[in-house]
Amino acid sequence: MNKNFIRQAQELQARMARVQQELEEATVEGTAGGGVIKITMTGHQKVLQVTISPEALEGGDVEMLQDLVLAAINDASEKAQQMASSRMGAITGGMKIPGLM
Repeated sequence: MNKNFIRQAQELQARMARVQQELEEATVEGTAGGGVIKITMTGHQKVLQVTISPEALEGGDVEMLQDLVLAAINDASEKAQQMASSRMGAITGGMKIPGLM
């Protein structure tokens, strides 16, 4: 194999490892209900915090609260996926590499 190719592959692997670490530390916030529900999630889609404003509990509608929490989680998850895709895309030049995204 070409030594230059191996060196480039090793550099790519190192950059990808750095981005993976950054994604683990970076956070996004998903919201629902005008901000009464907030979900903080890492770039690896791990939920770190759930914040429920007292206004969300006033009506006593459990189903609505569940829907709002679900919507906020989905919002945060979508933002985390976009962040990961953007950061990985910057390294791979937009190539879709199986198992990375």
